[in-house]
Amino acid sequence: MHIPKDSQLDPFDRKILEIVSEDGRIAVTELANRIGLSKTPCAARLKRLTEEGYILGFRAMLDPQRLGLEHVAFAEVTLSDTREKALAEFNQAVRKIREVEECHMIAGRFDYLLKVRTPNIRRYREILGEKISSLPHVASTSTSVAMQSVKER
Repeated sequence: MHIPKDSQLDPFDRKILEIVSEDGRIAVTELANRIGLSKTPCAARLKRLTEEGYILGFRAMLDPQRLGLEHVAFAEVTLSDTREKALAEFNQAVRKIREVEECHMIAGRFDYLLKVRTPNIRRYREILGEKISSLPHVASTSTSVAMQSVKER
């Protein structure tokens, strides 16, 4: 991840963020060596960056193919109501659908773009019909299916 130079972070902070965004399991000693600080100040910076919310957490990246979750679809969702209350209700409800990996509010011809990962098209159809279409204020959906994922994080 490229951290903009105009942020309020100094070069050491930016380097720490770049490294841990690629390798969240890096040992503090190795991190300190790579950025040119000793272990204690490096650990203190890492702790501060976490406490200040620059680092939201650490997690394992799982291989979707090995887990049988090869089907990726993008659902465009148009709402019948886009007032703040309706948006909040949709946002809260969509977070509960486990198969929705990402949800983005879009400025364009539809309101939200959802990335949905399932084992196959049949299961996607079930998720679309039973869960996504019944979310609050959904007026319509349109689906595009990924043929190949070239880059994912």
